[in-house]
Amino acid sequence: MKIEIITSRNESLKETGFGSLFACNDVLASLERVGHSVLVTICETQEGLDNVVTRKPDLVVLAAKYMALEGEEDVWFSEFFEQNHITFSGANRETLKYDSDKVLAKEHLATFGIKTAKYFTAVPGQYKFEEELPITFPLFIKPADAANGNGIDDESFVENFTNYKAKVSSLYGLYGQPVLVEEYLSGREFTIAVIISGRGQMTVSAIEIVPPTSSCGLKILGASAKTSDTETLKKIEFHDMGSVKKMAVASFRGLGVRGFGRIDVKMDSLGVCYFMEANLVPGMNRGTSYFPRACEIENEMSYDKVIKLMLDESLERVGVDKKLNKLLKQDTASYAV
Repeated sequence: MKIEIITSRNESLKETGFGSLFACNDVLASLERVGHSVLVTICETQEGLDNVVTRKPDLVVLAAKYMALEGEEDVWFSEFFEQNHITFSGANRETLKYDSDKVLAKEHLATFGIKTAKYFTAVPGQYKFEEELPITFPLFIKPADAANGNGIDDESFVENFTNYKAKVSSLYGLYGQPVLVEEYLSGREFTIAVIISGRGQMTVSAIEIVPPTSSCGLKILGASAKTSDTETLKKIEFHDMGSVKKMAVASFRGLGVRGFGRIDVKMDSLGVCYFMEANLVPGMNRGTSYFPRACEIENEMSYDKVIKLMLDESLERVGVDKKLNKLLKQDTASYAV
């Protein structure tokens, strides 16, 4: 099958995606090992995207969510390829908004009764006094739409109004938008890789993430720990497995995810699980990214097996989409006559 892996130079956007070009090449090598003809395409212009359509791949594997164009609106790959009748991997444009906007994901899942940490959004100067804050200290402050731990560090954990104002101001200055302020959950952290096949069979791989202890005595999973790979990934204790997986599966289904996605869950001090965020274009670096590592640690799956399962649903859709496109062309031709 003819496959193109589509990515963009969005490093500065701190967005979710497979990762660097090395990660895309890891996926390419895996697909080639099972006989597919594969190409990695870095899209930087509309012309580059149009050229993909001209080449007519059977499937495009989306390693990034969108392409940023200076002075123009972002081009979302899922939307573009859907309009051009090319089968693409993963979630559609409507669902991907829950990846980009943590607040929107929380609001949506709350309608299903899924627990999320209490939260509010804030800009500098919005709250003049501590008594005005919707939630009491301690709080945890982070960007509303950044990924990979960007904007998260020891200063994200705040216990007083002075530090609250400083962190809100710092993040607003970096990202230029309201920041997310949550109640601080002091329990353990988990990440869960969920894959669902075209036949509806679900594979759930859940692991615990133990961040390194910082000089301030905190265990915070920020960009520094993720970049240096100093966090520990381990199997979940049996008595916690059920509640963690139940939360992940409920969140995955509630968001309407197609194909695959990674769900982050955290416990409070009593061991109650809360949805934290969804990553619907998960990192795919071989050996380091959470998604393939979770599959390896819990279910002893090789990297190649993970890629095969991830793309099972989209590869099944290729044949269906081709039939639909053929019928569409026939209908168009009949109207032309």
